[in-house]
Amino acid sequence: MADYLADVLKYDGGADEAIVNKIVRHLGIALRNKDSSLVSVTDPKELERIKQNWCEKKFGVEGAAADAAIAATAKTMAADRSKSRVTFYYLVAKELGKLQAL
Repeated sequence: MADYLADVLKYDGGADEAIVNKIVRHLGIALRNKDSSLVSVTDPKELERIKQNWCEKKFGVEGAAADAAIAATAKTMAADRSKSRVTFYYLVAKELGKLQAL
């Protein structure tokens, strides 16, 4: 858990540990595998899954707003070669203004 929080703190110094923990629990088994614990922003199918399963199903945000949040997060994390799924999801939720909805 501490590693996930430390990674999120690189991008949001005021990150709430409880919210990070909720994202970790939400992602569950996906975090056990190194490959699935990372986000590939060059894979359109993966970005579409994030849009559908995170933005739309979890927060009810669709279309251009979801795409913009994902694109902004990808840009924010561009320098990070290995993009943590927990951090990516956290930053998308933050971009959507939905952190407290978790």
